[in-house]
Amino acid sequence: MRNFYMAASVAVFGGLLVLGWATHGTGVIQNDPERSISIPDELTTKLQVMASYNGEDIFFRYRWPVDRPSIFHDVLVYRNGEWVREKGEEVGPSENFLNEDRVSMMIDDGSVPLFSRYGGYITIGEGLTTFTGVPETDEERTKYLPATRTNPGDFETTRPESDLDTLREAGYFIDLWQWRSSRSNPIGLGDDGLVAEERGGDEGRGPYSTNWNKALNQPKFMFNPEVAGTTALNYDDVIAGNFSFDDIYYLSAETAIPFDPNLNWQEGDTIPRRMLRSEEGSRGDVVQPGPARWEDGYWDVTLIRKLDTGNPLDDKIFNDGGSYDLAFAVFRNASTMRWHYISLPVSLGLGQEAQLEAQKFTGSTPPWDQGWTELEMFYPGQVSWPMLTNPALHPGADKIAERVPVEARHNPRQLALYGVEVEFRDQIRLQWMLTLLASLSLIIGLGISINLLMTRKEA
Repeated sequence: MRNFYMAASVAVFGGLLVLGWATHGTGVIQNDPERSISIPDELTTKLQVMASYNGEDIFFRYRWPVDRPSIFHDVLVYRNGEWVREKGEEVGPSENFLNEDRVSMMIDDGSVPLFSRYGGYITIGEGLTTFTGVPETDEERTKYLPATRTNPGDFETTRPESDLDTLREAGYFIDLWQWRSSRSNPIGLGDDGLVAEERGGDEGRGPYSTNWNKALNQPKFMFNPEVAGTTALNYDDVIAGNFSFDDIYYLSAETAIPFDPNLNWQEGDTIPRRMLRSEEGSRGDVVQPGPARWEDGYWDVTLIRKLDTGNPLDDKIFNDGGSYDLAFAVFRNASTMRWHYISLPVSLGLGQEAQLEAQKFTGSTPPWDQGWTELEMFYPGQVSWPMLTNPALHPGADKIAERVPVEARHNPRQLALYGVEVEFRDQIRLQWMLTLLASLSLIIGLGISINLLMTRKEA
């Protein structure tokens, strides 16, 4: 019997060693679109920024790497006698490249507490769209600022309208500039928005509308053949990216005419689902000097806005000698929603020392000779502000309570890894428990084996 127990313990010990060897390095990180999980191949990337201003306007220039530009967003394709919508993946990168590239910039003038220390993290509440476990809804659950909720951790607890008005008048909002490669770039526009009780556009009309006649189940517009040389694009060419920036691949007042359902439409004919248009009101404050171009593996984008737009409830007003705080995001590899890269907060100075110092110039065009400020961007994962401020979920919550800036404790690479860890928290905890159990079993098995050997030797 003693020999049996010894053989059994040796077998268990050896089996656990083999299991440990076989599973070493396999980890628990596995993409799972059903749970809104898709980890980028690259957890960090670079963004280069410059800023310049004269007596009237402020200019920001952005440059970031993209292997292949994605210049379409969603499209309408003629399939089996019907027009159907095709779009990119909502979780992770899209093989069909139907998610546009983007760059965005958050701006504050000191009116939003903690933004200068924690940047865009403070806008990420619980239960936002694309977070694991959040049910799908017709309306996107967007970013919001903590004080716009009676309970910052509960998306549904929006304060009364009168409270929100008071907060806005006090400057409690984040100015949000956006550039989109498909829905604004071809006609040289940006998009001016904000984050307060939600992320949205400024007052007025945005740079695009939806090209769809719901009553007739068909597009509203098609390409003008006299301008574009065709009434529709070819789907295979769209997916393959067989277009130059000099081609007509977008719909606008200059390139489109009303849709004609009686034409001889062919399988795979493709028309953009967005119609580009001029902006109106405060939402049109951010523009470009001209359409941006992708070249030699990089997007190079410039956005312009008046220093003082006259819209203080929508925009942060820039002043010579002023200091501001910024946070950036870039979208690449045909990804959308939260699958982007973000920056830590960055200080901006107009005639002041800062991480990013805007160069003052005379004339209408910046010389752009001050050199780039390079930022390391990182994948944020599913890290929310309520989680970060909860001591039971985040060991560093006490440091946030002490207002210690995030960059004093973490670098972008560490934050990216932490974002991944949060997405797999339950799996990591289970793996840790299994490892602990296996380790204890090894110790017990080794102890039994040694005890049996010693007993047999004494006998």
